[in-house]
Amino acid sequence: MQYFLAIIGGGPAGYTAAELASKAGKDVILFEQNALGGTCLNVGCIPTKSLLYGAKQYYNATHAQRYGVTAENVNFDFAAMQKRKTIVVRKLVAGIRQRLNNEHCTVINGAANVLSRTDELVTITCNGETYQAQNLLICTGSSNFVPPIPGIQDNPFIWDSTAALAATELPQSVIIVGGGVIGMEFATLYNELGITVTIIEAMSRILATLDESISAYLTTVYSKRGVNILTSSKVTAINGNTVQLLTSDSEAIQQLSADKILVCVGRRANIQGLEALNDLEYIRGAIVVDDFMRTNLPNVYAAGDVTGKIMLAHVASRQAEVAVGRMLKQIPVQRIAYNAIPSVVYTNPEVASVGITENDLEGCEEHTLPMTFSGRFMAENEGETGLCKLVVNTKSQAIMGVHVVGNPASEFIAAASFAVRMGYTLPEFRQVVFPHPTVSEILREAVNDK
Repeated sequence: MQYFLAIIGGGPAGYTAAELASKAGKDVILFEQNALGGTCLNVGCIPTKSLLYGAKQYYNATHAQRYGVTAENVNFDFAAMQKRKTIVVRKLVAGIRQRLNNEHCTVINGAANVLSRTDELVTITCNGETYQAQNLLICTGSSNFVPPIPGIQDNPFIWDSTAALAATELPQSVIIVGGGVIGMEFATLYNELGITVTIIEAMSRILATLDESISAYLTTVYSKRGVNILTSSKVTAINGNTVQLLTSDSEAIQQLSADKILVCVGRRANIQGLEALNDLEYIRGAIVVDDFMRTNLPNVYAAGDVTGKIMLAHVASRQAEVAVGRMLKQIPVQRIAYNAIPSVVYTNPEVASVGITENDLEGCEEHTLPMTFSGRFMAENEGETGLCKLVVNTKSQAIMGVHVVGNPASEFIAAASFAVRMGYTLPEFRQVVFPHPTVSEILREAVNDK
């Protein structure tokens, strides 16, 4: 049988594309060597958030006195938290499989390899069988990057994020190498469960890609909670459970030890099985695509982390929509507004942002308010101040970026994304009515700040 579309990878990009193309009446085959849902669902976003929610419940219970509630003998069962995480993941994976079955999409479990390609057909092998399709969509995702640090390979004390999520027991102390999104979320989990945490970050601040004010605020909060944050620090070697590091303010090598060392310094695109596409264009190890997710090969597309653009599940899904839309020649032609992609860091407090920071573009001004200008935030976040910052084009008054630290920032950043996407000016956004009392009203307060 010849298929309209073959998809390698069953993560957010892969299963979204498969469902859309199947709904359009096309014959689709999807290859996934592990479990449907990809990294996000199985060993990333969802299991992490399941554990973080459990940790937050424990943290809230132990700090309930701030709200006039007394809770005694509060404890947590990590094995039960892990069991619940597994159940959540299994249900969601089963849901994806059922959706694909409902659309009569063929799903093959196994490692797929491209055998050959012409402008008319792509031939793929998997589990000893051969398949052909008119179009190929590469959604092979990414994997944890292992930095070339002496002593990191075959070290039983080293975890990556996948190993940390699979752990059945918690360490008493952990060193986290990397203060990015993944590192800070694991720091949140461990700190709230009472584990001693040290973060080692090579950049001058944690969450270095985010707004500086947000990063500084979170550094202060976590330092007060006992997290040891070492920035501008380079790990030179790892010996067993001991890290050797060099800080910017010292010429001497320091040594730190912990029960476990969690290394999370980024991810790299998976390109295994694509060797036959020897003319496929790459940049910095990722597949080059245009605005419609087309590669330089006429019938080959790519979406998700493998493109190296923005490694977020919702970006992968949107890229898949654009790719399928292009294959089906849908009108109007879709493009992705990368300037309006929201991102969230599930720390406590949460961080959410969209668009540029004030340092990204000249001719911008900032409108900054503490989250305490929201009555709902004050009622539910005792002892927290938070921060909301709008970046506005000084001349046009268009909203170019929004950056928030404070719970529950993840639940209303979409409103800010819409404003950035549509190019709302301050006068236009002032006409938007927010329900009261909600934390989202902080956006309206920030707009009215000047």
